Amino acid sequence: MRLVPFVSAAALVLAGSATPLFAQNAQCTPYSGAQQAENVCNAAIDGTHAFHPILGLLTSGGNPVLGAASALGGLGHFYLNARVNATEVVLPDLSYNGSSTVVGAGTKIFFPSPLVEGAVGLFGGTSAGLGAVDLLGSAQLLPTTQIDNFSVDSGARRIGSVALGLGIGARIGLLREAGPLPGVSVSVMRRNVPQLQYGNLTTGSDYTYAADLNATNLRLTASKHLALLNVGAGLGWDQYTGSSRIQFRNPITSLAEAPIDLELKNSRTMGYLNAGLDLHNFKLMAEGGYQLGKDQNLSTTFTDFNPSAGRFFAGAGLTVGL
Repeated sequence: MRLVPFVSAAALVLAGSATPLFAQNAQCTPYSGAQQAENVCNAAIDGTHAFHPILGLLTSGGNPVLGAASALGGLGHFYLNARVNATEVVLPDLSYNGSSTVVGAGTKIFFPSPLVEGAVGLFGGTSAGLGAVDLLGSAQLLPTTQIDNFSVDSGARRIGSVALGLGIGARIGLLREAGPLPGVSVSVMRRNVPQLQYGNLTTGSDYTYAADLNATNLRLTASKHLALLNVGAGLGWDQYTGSSRIQFRNPITSLAEAPIDLELKNSRTMGYLNAGLDLHNFKLMAEGGYQLGKDQNLSTTFTDFNPSAGRFFAGAGLTVGL
């Protein structure tokens, strides 16, 4: 799977101030007699592990129904939303040669991830909104032309140079907004992003990273109308899994080493806030949130990026619905 380049690159990019714990990767033991080659191998694997949760964040965002928590109210109700999730990404220095365990920083970019999302009411639930059910869906567009050496794998789902991710899920109402009470709901989404790749050995890169992503998102959200304003907040838990392939050029022999295949699995928790203008059938909403970090015991230090630290993210979107 060729999403490794993107994951690695971004991971290396995002990597920065983490303190090496010298938890060497077993896949790199064949290079234990050549320190530079072992460092490059570890950096590639560590970068892939470090970036995967960031790809998951760009894919999932916070509230799956931007600006609202109450279920739609059954058949005949729907919404359609165009939004963008974004977070800062620090790309790694592709000239890294393993001379130390510190990977330099390359380009810094506020990486956007556009999505089109929709919901259809299936069941209205009780008069208080308990048990109402909405069907959720999403289509994600991950642009690749903004970053050099970043591409969609040749066999991946795409629209031109844009990777196409898909998602499906459901929202269950717990409480319908009424009087002083907010609307409250829980939701689950399952999202997939095809193989993305960063780097290409055949065009001069010293390493490539490729990976795909499967994300499971659980959310608890509350929202409230205040005149023309709509405000909301929520908590979430995500699990990210995927397959990746890493390949690098040995800095000593200058020969391409055999690809390394990895299975990725990680999880994160988050919190988010929504606020914006609500004109009933039209909503213009913004989102801000924070994904908590987690120590992955990586042996590589990435300049300007600490894989164990938390991460701020933002989003904005326009919703139309009944």
